[in-house]
Amino acid sequence: MLNMKRSAACVLMFAALLLGGCATSLKIDSTYAATSQDSRVQFLIIHFTAEDFPRSLKVLTQGPVSSHYLVSERDGNNPAKVYQLVDENRRAFHAGVSSWKGATALNASSIGIEIVNLGGRRGANGLRFPDFDREQIDRVVELVKDIVARHQIKPDRILGHSDIAPTRKNDPGPKFPWKRLADEGLIPWPDENAVAARKAAYELALPSVAWFQEKLVKHGFTLPVTGEQDKLTTDVISAFQQKYRPARFDGFPDAETAAILDVLTSMPAMPIMPASAPSAVQADPLDKHQH
Repeated sequence: MLNMKRSAACVLMFAALLLGGCATSLKIDSTYAATSQDSRVQFLIIHFTAEDFPRSLKVLTQGPVSSHYLVSERDGNNPAKVYQLVDENRRAFHAGVSSWKGATALNASSIGIEIVNLGGRRGANGLRFPDFDREQIDRVVELVKDIVARHQIKPDRILGHSDIAPTRKNDPGPKFPWKRLADEGLIPWPDENAVAARKAAYELALPSVAWFQEKLVKHGFTLPVTGEQDKLTTDVISAFQQKYRPARFDGFPDAETAAILDVLTSMPAMPIMPASAPSAVQADPLDKHQH
């Protein structure tokens, strides 16, 4: 019996050596490179966690959802930090059922950034959103610049969770400073004078619901053109308003929303941030024992 066990062990060792030898014998020549290629990362999606930091960290590291990065708030003398939770070469589960400009299931082609923020809370005066920490937003902007420069993500693919899943999500919410990203040259933004001029015209004659639906589809949302102000249309308009007109995001068509939408969908495509841009952020290694 002992001899049989020794023989079996020898066979297993030989098989392991054989397989190991096969694994190392393959030689790959990388002399040639195709010109038709780009990063697998095509989208950058921004979220808020709707939780405090300890709960956010637990959910994103131990639960069924995850994100590539988590950005904490400044806490007393502790500065805001960027934590990398998933390697950029691996898929994180942050987008869920999602779509933008015909692309779907965006987990497979995106990087997710979660920002620690309590998110919308319903009270006596309706849904209220807390402000983001200023230093935290500085870290987010640096991180976005770094990711975009390395992966050459197009400006119209830097999005919020509410853009890609407007019926389910409202993050990063109306308090997220999208205009700051526009001022940094990261995303397109409508010219104020052009919006004012078109708003005056649309106040005289508001376009139809079908017009709004067609423009929203051109902008990137997935939305059937029915001509009806249904719940889906209301949710999509609200998501659009939260980003570009956060003072009021009731989801109903109005002249200002029409003007912003018209200007945005008439703008030429923005250039992508140069790949040579320097890396601005050093992600802190995840250390659960510090929190």
